[in-house]
Amino acid sequence: MIKTVEWTDEGVRMIDQRLLPTEEKYLILRSCEEVADAIRQMVVRGAPAIGVSAAMGIALGTMQSVGTAVPDLEEDFDYFCDIMSGTRPTAVNLFWAIERMRERFRREKAAGADSEQIKERLIEEAQSIFREDIESNRALGRFGGELIHDGSTVLTHCNAGALATAGDYGTALGVVRGARDAGKRVAVIADETRPFLQGARLTAWELQKDEIPVTVITDNMAGHIMKQGKVDCVVVGADRIAANGDTANKIGTYMVAVLARQHSIPFYVAAPVSTVDLSLTSGEQIPIEERDSREVTHIRDQRLAPEGVAVQNPAFDVTPAELIAAIITDRGVARAPYMRTLRELFTQAEQE
Repeated sequence: MIKTVEWTDEGVRMIDQRLLPTEEKYLILRSCEEVADAIRQMVVRGAPAIGVSAAMGIALGTMQSVGTAVPDLEEDFDYFCDIMSGTRPTAVNLFWAIERMRERFRREKAAGADSEQIKERLIEEAQSIFREDIESNRALGRFGGELIHDGSTVLTHCNAGALATAGDYGTALGVVRGARDAGKRVAVIADETRPFLQGARLTAWELQKDEIPVTVITDNMAGHIMKQGKVDCVVVGADRIAANGDTANKIGTYMVAVLARQHSIPFYVAAPVSTVDLSLTSGEQIPIEERDSREVTHIRDQRLAPEGVAVQNPAFDVTPAELIAAIITDRGVARAPYMRTLRELFTQAEQE
């Protein structure tokens, strides 16, 4: 089992994804600020993993608060939530996890818990979010695995595997693992995913560990590979899904979806219901993070582009719902019209 992030007595432990696949190094983060910086610097990435990490970071910070009175503790708690809110704007799981921690604080305060009891409950809540993420991704994998035919080759973009979640299964790669666990033969073609190369570095590393056949291609090869008939379906993850099904995912996903439509290849999105943002009616309202230009001009410390050249580095793009054959969630598979089917799955999750 790949352990992306976990709670320990020493602090929040996570694998440094910036160093993979050449070095497997685990960090112990001993403060809320260190966890927030790890999210910002992409030590940990992927919407579900960001949500889990944020919850643990908030719990860690609150645990270390010296405030003995509940009002003082609440002031520190709000500060930690604000720190986390400023890390990655696109991943809705971040804000979902923060709100869930806020709601737990409110409930415990209303019940008359003292500051030490509240600290314990927040640690419990963060660990519950961790466990639920693993369970939800296994459920998602079972639903998605049913859509994959025996002998299929799946094209992926970025990394939506165990490393993008609490660990173990993943979302898009959870679908691949679900198909494999159902006894189906499945292979993966992984887009390298410029500029941060999550596909080449992370997806290939994960699948090799799992002994699932994987071939890495550069992003500009996808159309050629599809035209040759080598792709049976596309499965990608998501960082935020609007109520109408428009989906934000790693930059380059929209291009893959257009190519899939051109070649009559089903394009699936895999994400837990917590990634659905019903407050947004369309993808036009999804905030798109602009990251440091150095990610484009350099590979680690090696400069590739001329000094001083203008750079754009949006981390995500939005794929319109009409290009998506189905959205695979931990509550079932949604198909168009997404405005109705996603709401039904979201309501089901809330009731449970």
